[in-house]
Amino acid sequence: MSQAVLSVDQARHGSRDKLKASIGAAVGTCVENYDFLAYGTASALYFGTYFFPESDPLTGTLLSFATLGVGFAMRPLGGVIGGYLGDRYGRKPVLVGALIVMGLATFLIGLLPTYQTVGSLAPILLVTVRVIQGLAFGAEWGGAVLMAYEHAPWKQRGRYSAIPTAGNPAGVFLANVAFLISVQFDSGIAWRIPFLLSAVLVIAGLVIRARVSESPEFELTKARHEIAKNPIGQVFRRDWRNLLRLIGLRLVESVGFYVVVTFVLSYLTTNDESDRNIALTGLVLAALLGVPASLLWGRLTDKVGRKPVYLAGSVLTLAFGFPLFLFLNTGAPLLIVLVYLIGLPLIHDMLAGTQGAWFSELFSTKTRSSGASMGYQFAAAISGFVPFAAAALTAAVDWPGVAALYCAAGVVGLVAVAVTPETWGPQERAKVDAFIGGEISATEATAHVTTNEAAR
Repeated sequence: MSQAVLSVDQARHGSRDKLKASIGAAVGTCVENYDFLAYGTASALYFGTYFFPESDPLTGTLLSFATLGVGFAMRPLGGVIGGYLGDRYGRKPVLVGALIVMGLATFLIGLLPTYQTVGSLAPILLVTVRVIQGLAFGAEWGGAVLMAYEHAPWKQRGRYSAIPTAGNPAGVFLANVAFLISVQFDSGIAWRIPFLLSAVLVIAGLVIRARVSESPEFELTKARHEIAKNPIGQVFRRDWRNLLRLIGLRLVESVGFYVVVTFVLSYLTTNDESDRNIALTGLVLAALLGVPASLLWGRLTDKVGRKPVYLAGSVLTLAFGFPLFLFLNTGAPLLIVLVYLIGLPLIHDMLAGTQGAWFSELFSTKTRSSGASMGYQFAAAISGFVPFAAAALTAAVDWPGVAALYCAAGVVGLVAVAVTPETWGPQERAKVDAFIGGEISATEATAHVTTNEAAR
């Protein structure tokens, strides 16, 4: 069978592993977000006591969130390593290796000794494990999303690329369930349980990922001897504008997520400890709705394009910053829950559900892993310090400072959307239809995933 026929079949139906690849990718993003929320929640509620006890409560919380940020600071390096390996040797090895490392690191947090046991060694060990996690998480995302994207039918890539994104709210939901279970125990044990339970997710992910075939687009690139010798250098030389665009697009989504998921819990419990259960209830409901919402937004991008959906999410981010805190400050349970329902399944998942396909389409196949991974993780290194910055702003100017930070992320998103090319507009959709119908060649059709010339 010729490559042209294989390409037509891939365009029309995707690979036979398309659903398995997407679900396997979703498990990884689920573990990533499970860990993030578990660590963020533990930072807000426990780590100030068990790892930084000599500090006052505010300083302890700031140090806990700073340690959270250390893991994010390592993500760009993980993205560089994982992206390079993914472009040179394949998406699958990176996918499996990253899941093993980050799973072990998350599990180890649950076994760490506390300050009361080993003194200053405890926070050192915590930071060390966070560094390892950051490297693994940095390598994880690009490989996971690209496997989903490159196995999918061309006209449904938004839909299939959103499946890994659905792992985000799934991880948030499972972490909250774990914490709801763990609060029944003594606090010295309670914070460990969610991290130890992560092993179940990691094992499930490894079983699924081990059975998924390599990306068909990577295999085709390899067969044509088109593997880039230095994909990282090529991205910096030729695609640096797309790299900057991706960072801006990513920041609006991640800043909003970290404010709502991590900082709001700390903010509410500082004002009134009894609001913790209301906040956790709102977060669980939002996470449950987030799974179908992510899939819905991904499918919508297949219909109307990537850019309009992201534009709507950025506008909503800008508009919601101050109402978010006005709702919280009422103390009304319904409005607190509403903050989570608006901030996550509506705003955040609208943005996140678009990213897998749009970010992948900004780079050619031979540099896609490096470009998408580095852009995504460079932004993560910045936004990982959002909980720390939000806590510091609250101490300095109270909640308006955090509201302004949330709105500023929306402005960044609007600018990034304005300067980023559409990769799945009417013209691109028509090209794919024409290719499937035999009217144009594979070279003409695949121009829809190589937007670099138009973007430069």
